[in-house]
Amino acid sequence: MNVRLPKGMGGGPSDMNAMIRQAQKMQEQMAEKQAELDAREYEINAGGGVVTVKIKGTKEIADITINPEIVDPDDVETLQDILVAAVNEAIKKVESVNEEEMGKVTGSMNLPGMF
Repeated sequence: MNVRLPKGMGGGPSDMNAMIRQAQKMQEQMAEKQAELDAREYEINAGGGVVTVKIKGTKEIADITINPEIVDPDDVETLQDILVAAVNEAIKKVESVNEEEMGKVTGSMNLPGMF
């Protein structure tokens, strides 16, 4: 008995090769996009601008600038809280941009753990 599948269903080696080429192309695009994202640098302000954190796309802190006016030896806790908030916000920014940009490459495909 010979059963015909609708066009686009089943397929043979040529369909499989096309899928493999498409997957390889997407993998190359993802690698290029990741390199581009890793090269970016973001600047995040916290505490009303008294602390500025520069973070690389690799989530490596490049620089932290503290306005001397906020430095109060009697209130170190406030400065520590502002620094923590700034660094956390910087990391969230990088992750958010990375996710959004990679989503443009992968479309609606869910690729957990890929980036």
